[in-house]
Amino acid sequence: MSDQKKSVLTTDKPHRPVGRSMGRGFMCRCPSCGTGSIFKSYLKVADNCNTCGEELFHQRADDAPPYLTIMLVGHIIIPAMLVVEKMYQPELWIHSAIWLPLTLILSLAFLPLLKGGVVGLQWAVRMHGFDTTKKLDDVETPPASQLTERPA
Repeated sequence: MSDQKKSVLTTDKPHRPVGRSMGRGFMCRCPSCGTGSIFKSYLKVADNCNTCGEELFHQRADDAPPYLTIMLVGHIIIPAMLVVEKMYQPELWIHSAIWLPLTLILSLAFLPLLKGGVVGLQWAVRMHGFDTTKKLDDVETPPASQLTERPA
């Protein structure tokens, strides 16, 4: 293998363990240091870690945490509902009284945990600007001919 290809494959970036970073995120802690809080409110990610100063505003969790929450809560509630129905056959209002609040509580509990995990994953794999070694000089600028305005 040529030296040029080797330099492309190797990197000087420090390793960021994905499992540890996601675990810290699931605990709503900074994926970098593990002690600072990742959130400044219920689902609002802090701009920086209050302990180590790691920038967290780069995150783009978007639709992943709600999707994962729906999938996880659905996989808990539906089998439990079917077991209760099969064993006890309660009235419909009892099902509503049990499963609707439980679904809401589980959804609200899992959502910040899963969002923290997604932010931890993004930090570990250097997505969306978490790559601190990339400099603005590395960004290619388009040719001047592409920067001119087009006629309307």
